[in-house]
Amino acid sequence: MNPRDLLQALLVVVVWGFNFVAIKLSVTEIPPLLLSTIRFALTAAILLPFFRLKRGQFQQVFYVGLVMGVGHFGMLMVGLSGADAATSALMIQLGVPFSSILAAVFLKDHLGWRRSLAMGLAFAGAALLAGEPKGASLPILAALLFSAFCWAWGNILIKRIESVPPLAIMGWMGLFASPVIGAMSYVLEDNHLMFIEHSSIQVWMMLAYTIGASSFLAYHIWYSLIKRLDLNQVVPFTLLVPVVGVTAGVVLLDETLTHYKVIGGLMTLLGVGVIQYRQAKKAS
Repeated sequence: MNPRDLLQALLVVVVWGFNFVAIKLSVTEIPPLLLSTIRFALTAAILLPFFRLKRGQFQQVFYVGLVMGVGHFGMLMVGLSGADAATSALMIQLGVPFSSILAAVFLKDHLGWRRSLAMGLAFAGAALLAGEPKGASLPILAALLFSAFCWAWGNILIKRIESVPPLAIMGWMGLFASPVIGAMSYVLEDNHLMFIEHSSIQVWMMLAYTIGASSFLAYHIWYSLIKRLDLNQVVPFTLLVPVVGVTAGVVLLDETLTHYKVIGGLMTLLGVGVIQYRQAKKAS
């Protein structure tokens, strides 16, 4: 990895880490499902004029829109509406052990004792995070867990899509996800226009960051790195995302760095790191 690739990978890590803070600030003023609807509608409006899908690709991208758009991104915003940025950044890392579980069930991938032990460590760390006094409620934690699971499931679906650029997937995902999340918001949330009319400029700046920096820029760079370099060189950088997310939450949002976050977070990251290392070694 040359210095340019290293800087690009670190830029993605920083952008994604600060995105937890951006979303957290946004959902304090606009309900999470309504905010998700606006996000995906804007994403579709911006990207769709530049990308088209072939007939056989619609069904594949539609499923990605439901799993990644509604399940991952939508539930992440719901989770951040009730949990702090630090806890959310750590819980989302459970997508890695969920990926191993899905591979074992559907792809007959033998886990082995090392990855199995690492998965147990990661989930034990998450349980410690969930047990933090005055922490997030059970429904909020369930939303974050479901978001992590859908991240793993969505990556499997995306790998099966051929010849579709990442930005095209995002645009069409926005088109397919926005009406579903919009319907959920209509049923579960109230006073939509009031929240939009009384929201501050900060909310729209944070939303612009989430769409422009986190989605468009970071994902474009990330997938270009994956295309050019070996996965073993790129994927380990994802372990730095929760470190940035936790730090940003503590510094910018004045969140408390408790023993639960430190110990539970280290357990989760260690388990995830071992899983990624074993998977990379097996692939090589």
